[in-house]
Amino acid sequence: MRPINLTEPMLARVAIHQVSQWPLWMLAFRPFFLGGGLLAFLSVGYWLLILTGHASWHLSIPATLWHAHEMLFGFAGVVAVGFLLTAAQTWTGVPSISGKALMWLTFIWLAARLAFFVILPDIAHFNLYAALTLQVIWWLGAIAVLANMLLKANSKSNYPFLAILAVLCGLNVLYLILVLKQNMQLALGVVDTAVLVITLLVGIVAGRVLPFFTAKGLGLTAQVRTPKIDKAVMYLSILAITLFFINKLFLNTINPALVVATVAALHLLRAGFWWDSKVLRVPLLWSLHFSYLALGVGLMMVAFSFYSSAIQFKDALHLITIGTIGMMILAMMTRVSHGHTGRTLAIPHYMAVAFALVLVAAITRSLLPFIIGPHLAWQISALLWLVAFSLFLIHCTPILTRRRVDGRRG
Repeated sequence: MRPINLTEPMLARVAIHQVSQWPLWMLAFRPFFLGGGLLAFLSVGYWLLILTGHASWHLSIPATLWHAHEMLFGFAGVVAVGFLLTAAQTWTGVPSISGKALMWLTFIWLAARLAFFVILPDIAHFNLYAALTLQVIWWLGAIAVLANMLLKANSKSNYPFLAILAVLCGLNVLYLILVLKQNMQLALGVVDTAVLVITLLVGIVAGRVLPFFTAKGLGLTAQVRTPKIDKAVMYLSILAITLFFINKLFLNTINPALVVATVAALHLLRAGFWWDSKVLRVPLLWSLHFSYLALGVGLMMVAFSFYSSAIQFKDALHLITIGTIGMMILAMMTRVSHGHTGRTLAIPHYMAVAFALVLVAAITRSLLPFIIGPHLAWQISALLWLVAFSLFLIHCTPILTRRRVDGRRG
């Protein structure tokens, strides 16, 4: 037995400290955007292998439900948190999470992704319990950081973001509990509700940034403001989410379609007010405008799916999950990665191609199943998604892992 080296704990602490000083851990968008991009590529890549019969699935959670969990609570969740924890520093002037704390929060998120694949024969559903525990720790950690920043600055206008993250955390917990109880139908209702909660987040953020980005990007003297519509969108979205949740989990006689359609109409109205044909010259603008337009169209399709079998609910929902959430995330991650590292907003042409591929993937997944068949449409859509996010990783990985070009910290 070798003698104990008393310097080992100290060396470990020094190593951790040195790693925590890497540029990757300077601000939340860096590891969370990189992790989100990698998960978007790897999880959909594995999903495509399952769809084509090139990979098997033997876990206690059905592959469809794992796919839904990782894309909503894993991918969209981590990018939303990365954006909010970064933006909150600008909104409040309060320093955001960085260094060791950010490193550990990222590792918890990563561990939750891997936990699904850890099987212990002596402990039934160990992977689901582990994933549930780690997800809760990650959500609560992120919410605590954001709450601390907003409360210190008394930033009341941003408190709704705390409520949205708390609801997503609650839905995540409920989802995994229902999977553990083998109630898959209700679990799907929960994850569908989570999609609508993320559309609420998208609606609030879009109302703040899309007019600003458009005016700045096109050199306009004034932004197009829609304060009354903005307020109506928020409150009616909350009502639509509530009615939808009740319909899916408790009382299917409660029909949310009319309220959902009203919210869709308001989104389309805002999209019309914000539109300027000159955005077609700027990929970082048209990607955001088209992703927001997809939200209005997708929600309208969701509303009609309650009345007609001609529109399948899942197809309509995927116009939102891919065309709105996926495309807006891709565009925002690219923009924030440039802006918060001191780079110009000039992006390579292949990133414009990446945005277009996600838009085509959304159309393929939501509108073509009736024409070319569901499985082929799903496979083409997944392949387009993979190419788009591989281009993002090629472009943004060096940006996210290196220091700012202007020498500032962040």
